[in-house]
Amino acid sequence: MFNSRIFSIVRKEFVQLFRDPRTLALAVVIPIVQLFLLGYAATSDVRNISMAVWDQNKSPQSRQLLDAFRAADYFVIDHFVGSTEEYQKLIESGSARVALVIPPDYDRAVLQGNAQVLMVLDGSDASIGSTALSTARLVGQSFATKILAEQASINGRSALTPPVEVRTQVWYNPDLDSAYFMIPGVIGMILSFITTILTATAIVRERERGTIEQLIVTPIRSWELILGKLLPYVILAFVETFEIIIVGHFWFGVPVRGSLALIVFTSGLFLMSSLGIGLLASTIANTQQEAMLTVMMYNLPSLFLSGFFFPLEAMPQALQVVSYAIPLRYYLVVIRALLLKGVGLEAIQSEVIALAIFGIVIMTAAALRFRKRLD
Repeated sequence: MFNSRIFSIVRKEFVQLFRDPRTLALAVVIPIVQLFLLGYAATSDVRNISMAVWDQNKSPQSRQLLDAFRAADYFVIDHFVGSTEEYQKLIESGSARVALVIPPDYDRAVLQGNAQVLMVLDGSDASIGSTALSTARLVGQSFATKILAEQASINGRSALTPPVEVRTQVWYNPDLDSAYFMIPGVIGMILSFITTILTATAIVRERERGTIEQLIVTPIRSWELILGKLLPYVILAFVETFEIIIVGHFWFGVPVRGSLALIVFTSGLFLMSSLGIGLLASTIANTQQEAMLTVMMYNLPSLFLSGFFFPLEAMPQALQVVSYAIPLRYYLVVIRALLLKGVGLEAIQSEVIALAIFGIVIMTAAALRFRKRLD
């Protein structure tokens, strides 16, 4: 009797589960998504670090040094520049992570045994910065040892000091403190997660309770209803943003070098995407549980493929391509550049344009679908 009652309850639960195929499909798909994301995106083995080179010597010796950095399989020489201002702009915009500066007398200094080159590193991403720093030093030591061996074979004696020294400078985060990298990212995570979840569940909650129908029959217009539902979460998101900035600055020492007005403006652009995703999820889901799972299907990939936890440079090329469709990727570049580098709009204009396009498209599509469902 006892077993038959348990069996009846189990059968009833399975029947209810299979009556909601959308929730069942989401519950089955999410673990697979997590598996692939953690299997491919969760790696700190950073390679293909973008490098800018200012070769003021342009000699066979300088080309040998560049070949040594290429052979290390950690750096990709994407830019050749002709001034400090050029590689500074590349690092500020994130187009280059490191810059190698070879002095004009490098070839002569190598023969004299006292050559020095400068490696400038972007420390705003502590994991990439530490990898680039250690690799640059190893490449310099290995290259110097090779030259010493060649000189010894020619002269029959070896020098006591290495002929080439790679001096390093770490910009924006000299101590490579991981808090400098994580805390700006938390702002993006909060804006994305909180707004999408709260927006989706709040609207679905109205539908579950039957109060959404009461709002529909009132004289209120559909756009007024949408705006009224979203504004509280916009205000809450900005309060949490400044809360994180204040605590991060005064407790963890994270600098705030950029314009607060620009931070508010770019955060508002990103909020359009997050609120649009939440609004769109509310038109798909019928229950709060379904809304949570729907939003999770968006939030999980965006978190792992945005560069929040793991550097994009460490991911497979296919996942890097997918990451271009995630608004959080662009916002993390923007907020880290504003807080840590103090850049202006010019340095982040491509990311700002991308955020504006995402925000307008997603919010428009979500609002139209939500209004159609109300009708």
